[in-house]
Amino acid sequence: MVWNKKELVAEEVRNLAARYDLGLLESSILLRRGVSDGESLLSYLEDDLRFTPNPFLFKDMEDVVDRLTGARDDEETVLVFGDRDADGITSTVILVEGFQALGLKVEWRVPQGDAAYGLTLEAVDTFAEAGGGLIVTVDCGISNFKEIEHARQLGIDVLVIDHHVAPEELPPAHAFINPKIAGETYPFASLAACAVASKVVWALRFAETPLYNQRMCLLHSRQTEDGLLVEVVRLVNLTERRRLRLLFNAKSRSDDLATLVTFLQDQEIFVFDEKVQIRLMRQLFGAGVEIGVFDLAPQIRQTFPSLANLSFDEVRAKSRLPRYRPETGDLDILISLFTSSVYKVYPSLGVDFLAVLDLVALGTLADLMPLEGENRILVKLGMQSLNTTKREGLRALLMRLKMLGKPLSTTDVSWSLTPVINAAGRLGCPEKAVELLLTTDEERRRTLAVEMENLNHQRRQLGSTAWDQVLPAARISFEALAQKFVLVYDPSIARGITGILASRLMNLLGVPAVVVTLQDDRCIGSLRANRGFETRRFLDAFSDLFTDYGGHDQAAGFNFPQEKRSEFEARLASILPGFPLRSGGEDLLEVDADLPLEYLKPDLLNVVDRLEPYGEGCRPLVFTCKGLSIVNLDLVGKAGAQHVRLTLDGGAHKWPAIYWNALDRLEQGDFAAGDRVDAAFQISRNYFQGQEKLQMTILDLVRSSL
Repeated sequence: MVWNKKELVAEEVRNLAARYDLGLLESSILLRRGVSDGESLLSYLEDDLRFTPNPFLFKDMEDVVDRLTGARDDEETVLVFGDRDADGITSTVILVEGFQALGLKVEWRVPQGDAAYGLTLEAVDTFAEAGGGLIVTVDCGISNFKEIEHARQLGIDVLVIDHHVAPEELPPAHAFINPKIAGETYPFASLAACAVASKVVWALRFAETPLYNQRMCLLHSRQTEDGLLVEVVRLVNLTERRRLRLLFNAKSRSDDLATLVTFLQDQEIFVFDEKVQIRLMRQLFGAGVEIGVFDLAPQIRQTFPSLANLSFDEVRAKSRLPRYRPETGDLDILISLFTSSVYKVYPSLGVDFLAVLDLVALGTLADLMPLEGENRILVKLGMQSLNTTKREGLRALLMRLKMLGKPLSTTDVSWSLTPVINAAGRLGCPEKAVELLLTTDEERRRTLAVEMENLNHQRRQLGSTAWDQVLPAARISFEALAQKFVLVYDPSIARGITGILASRLMNLLGVPAVVVTLQDDRCIGSLRANRGFETRRFLDAFSDLFTDYGGHDQAAGFNFPQEKRSEFEARLASILPGFPLRSGGEDLLEVDADLPLEYLKPDLLNVVDRLEPYGEGCRPLVFTCKGLSIVNLDLVGKAGAQHVRLTLDGGAHKWPAIYWNALDRLEQGDFAAGDRVDAAFQISRNYFQGQEKLQMTILDLVRSSL
């Protein structure tokens, strides 16, 4: 294994640390990860909802809100149709709870047993027979053209809330909330479906305030060396619709004042510090002109006591926005202040909304969404909510898994919690997970928590057995496809674990992998991709063969008639040369920091915590340290222990460490008790019998040259 530590310029490290109030170690880690611009750093250093895009930036959001509030007013029944995986399950729960809180009559449904992915004709017909009028798909629907057309013919509107890549021809839905639709105006495309669903819930809550669809105008003027600068913006639902910036001096155009008057006409005008702003505006309009404005300053100062008695310039100096976005102007500060005060005045949009984000964190981590931009903030806030969750169904499951009361990290969630939720769907029982999170019956919660734990054990057993079946065929396919791809067909594999097997094969062999099984004369496949593989282009190459397909860059699914299997395999082999892969770098270990022994102290965990969350696209921190002494070691694990537990002496502190699957290296004499070694490792908390201890997870060890 090659340890790769990117060299840095010391001055750049110091400058970044000084500008963003970072330690030198944090600064160097971020620079090595290519995180140095303000916008990227914002998502690492902030955990405030106001730094996430407004849900009304979705171009169809107002249509969705109006259709749902209309359904409530008309007492229509709404069907939420979700997906069977953890993202679909959490999305379904988020919408059902959000709609119920709005007063809607809600039913829900997820695919059970061997039912196909996505909305079905049978589900549409059943709902129509019951007199339903509105279907909301979530984590599915964007490819359900036939089913949505059928619903439309039956007089049922469909709202599609999804995050999968959209086909060129969209189904005839009433409206779409999907950041991956061509021409969508929402600025962040990598949301999980649960996050998209939470945006809809937030927008519905906003629609219950007096601010919904109200036009307002924020104005700020300032005397500068060049003249009087006037900036004004029109807002609807807290989103910017139009902005105007005019400088008034002797060189101003004759029609500038008329332009300003037209812009302000019929608008409610809001300012910060009415006296100052009216005095400046009278320089333009004259002393005798009545200027009507609403002063935001009293409400903002009352809402944020730390801003009491501060002038606008002093408030601006306290804002964190300019350090991330240097182009931030006075008007941007005013918009931010106003938005923040709205979040405070209406807790349903701010502090109360945070309770929704525990499910957003679960679904985002489970669906392997990249932890960048908005996702970082949502997951960060979601993890805070998860660690204090009042959601009784989730608490019942955490208690069953012996995780309740233990501070949870994203690693805990990804390895121990989301697999249990996913297992219910993989084995055809996603309704158990949805019901667990929605039911108010305490006894039912306990029963469902036990059932879900048992399903996860069953899933593990199925996966273990199937792995032994598919591995030989996978190795043959790997060689046959020039070590660029893996295709395994095995009709005996349970449909619900094809994705797990494809993921394991991808990780083992370092290339994209497809596992296909057979069900009712249909071949059903799961694709897991890495190394820049163009998943959507690959799937589109088989569009004439597939009955249905969809997914995102890392994971996708498809199905096709059994009689087309030979054609599928032949075409796959022929097109693969046109799908290049990035270099695998399987033996390369990217190092975030090489630590002197004096840095190897327990407070190192503070750095690890500050740069959470970790997950897809943001792996846990990797450190190296030279000259550690192995105080002792022993083998751990069941039935033929394969793991090595060590104690490493760093001088000021002794560290317990675990080295997974290291028996072979120990037997080969690569290290032994008493050796001085250089180690590559990660740091985490280990809980045993209620006690928290710090622990190293060893990634590589070599005898030290020191």
